[in-house]
Amino acid sequence: MATAHVYLAPGFEEVEFVSIVDVLRRGGVFVSTIALDDTLSVEGAHGIVIQADLPFAAVDGEIADAIVLPGGGPGTQALAASADLADRLRAYRDAGKRVAAVCAAPTVLAKAGLLEGKSATCFPGCEPVLAGHGATVSTYQVVTDGLITTSRAAGTSGQFALEVLRLLAGDAKALEVGRAMLYL
Repeated sequence: MATAHVYLAPGFEEVEFVSIVDVLRRGGVFVSTIALDDTLSVEGAHGIVIQADLPFAAVDGEIADAIVLPGGGPGTQALAASADLADRLRAYRDAGKRVAAVCAAPTVLAKAGLLEGKSATCFPGCEPVLAGHGATVSTYQVVTDGLITTSRAAGTSGQFALEVLRLLAGDAKALEVGRAMLYL
């Protein structure tokens, strides 16, 4: 069974987080939700509080098959401010694992050095950060380049989650889940 760690930081975009976790779990991926710090109750950008499964330190040294970052302005700023998360993202890349981010969160990948020479997409207005760190910016809804997957916004989070599921569990499982949810 594939595994994924989905991160939560205060001010995360709720639709993106829930879409990712829901689609991956429907597809049989074992998902752990990880708080950026020791506070497990994390408030999203629109006042919805989500209880993370584990604090950041609890998965130190543990590498899942994928690490996934939802966006949201304040959430992305908190993710980007964490040097420990940047180190963890680079550890995933170095281990040959999947890294995915949606909305403004691809800027976190860019700042951590993961997008240099890669095609990527992001929330409109964040493109200069990606380009400034060596990415080729795309306006596609979802972009996978090697082991990196990026997407644009809350409105693309279902497509994004299905792409991450496809990469972790295969085409047939993503098609099954996508059809059952009427995405396809």
